[in-house]
Amino acid sequence: MRIAVIGAGVAGLSTAKVLKQAGHEVTVYEKAPDVGGVWSATRRYPGLTTQSPKAQYSLSDFPMPRSFPQWPTGEQVQAYLAAYATHFGLGPCLRLSTEVLSATPVPSGGWTLTTATESAQFDKLVVANGIFCEPLVPAFDGLSEFVEAGGKVMAGTDLHTASEAAGKHVLVVGYGKSACDVTVPLSEVAASTTVIARHLLWKVPRKVGGILNFKLLLLTRMGEALFRYRVLRGVERFLHGRGNGMRASMINSIGSVSVRQFGLRDLDLVPPGQMEDIVRGAIGLATEGFFEGVTSGRIAVQKNRTIKRLSAGTAELDDGTRLPADLIVCATGFTQGVPFLPPSVTAQVLDERGNFQLYRQILPVDAPDLYFNGYNSSFFSPLNAEMAAVWIAADLAGAVSRPSAPDMRAAIAEQLAFMDEATNKHHSRGGKIIPFSLHNVDEVLGDLGLNISAGVRASHWLNPVNPAAYRRITPAVLGRLPAATTSTPTATPIG
Repeated sequence: MRIAVIGAGVAGLSTAKVLKQAGHEVTVYEKAPDVGGVWSATRRYPGLTTQSPKAQYSLSDFPMPRSFPQWPTGEQVQAYLAAYATHFGLGPCLRLSTEVLSATPVPSGGWTLTTATESAQFDKLVVANGIFCEPLVPAFDGLSEFVEAGGKVMAGTDLHTASEAAGKHVLVVGYGKSACDVTVPLSEVAASTTVIARHLLWKVPRKVGGILNFKLLLLTRMGEALFRYRVLRGVERFLHGRGNGMRASMINSIGSVSVRQFGLRDLDLVPPGQMEDIVRGAIGLATEGFFEGVTSGRIAVQKNRTIKRLSAGTAELDDGTRLPADLIVCATGFTQGVPFLPPSVTAQVLDERGNFQLYRQILPVDAPDLYFNGYNSSFFSPLNAEMAAVWIAADLAGAVSRPSAPDMRAAIAEQLAFMDEATNKHHSRGGKIIPFSLHNVDEVLGDLGLNISAGVRASHWLNPVNPAAYRRITPAVLGRLPAATTSTPTATPIG
């Protein structure tokens, strides 16, 4: 088939690679001039690193270089993905610097995609533009006066060098990982740096107690099982039943260590609730140097505050505090949008609240010839995207045992209702599955009647999940399909 993929980030590239190996003709459209998605040079901000360690953020059949640090920089991840595209021969598939203006379903089947220079027909469409596609910048009162006086308001993804903050009074709006990441390098050159945090969030230390890598605690199947899933199986029944006290102690002890390790009581930055509430907000890794900067006075935090109004050189907070401001960097999240799809299709894809209705985070039941990938953001986003790509390849060949359409709709509604409850509706309109990454992998592979061995899965209860354990899944599935090219070059890391 002729298949179009919109987006050349992790999801788009892994989809293209798997579908190409399955024998399809694939074209990948990417509006940026390089591959990488959120890691593109057009979106990288100072201080950007992965949240998961490099082994857990790797694709199964292409390890990151040994020379990379434990938490690679944005530039290194982009280089890794570019090397992945080269290694698997995706260059001829890529249409970089090419934005899809519209994707229109053809009545007889398939899609017409239109760019600024051409229109092309495809049998199927995979949307892989990501749930972090457009930064969300608040509309501040007094913005025009602030800008006319020389002030600047920008999304964090539009700030590419710390030098833009040199000598300026900087306000960073937000308290998630990206906000804290960008704050540290800016604070090293700015006249002053203040974080405006509407809510304090729990931060997981990269090394708990300064010694134990957090992946040994949370990036395991046991770590995932500490959070209650929709369906409880095996050990999970015990952990959320008779063992609930032990379970809560295990997860909340990380919070206690975090408070002591970062001196949060002395800084008056202890978040409300307990560490297990982290799933109801945002699971964020602590940024190296952030709390040290607060301790030294280089970084100030205005907690439980928002910006009420801007004026020339000044930002007034909702409690009346007035702060000098030249540059305001908004790390306030993203919107999840598909502006290239017509309203008739978005009406089939989105529910009345704007949530994406996707079976297994992949399939819109009522929109023919359309798939999504990357709408399963997790601690193991590359692995989840890769397994979704395999599911798509199998479904194209009729090798997925799908439930009936009514049953799939019911499953989608049940999953969204569960995530509403589990995350307090902080699930990126249905596109985020943290912390239930491996449950999603198991469900996707369950549809294919395939998984890694029970022994390896058991080892992942106590050891960090290694995506390389799944490297044989793709060839195993493709080997069942007609016209698939299952031979692949030996994976060699860059660097």
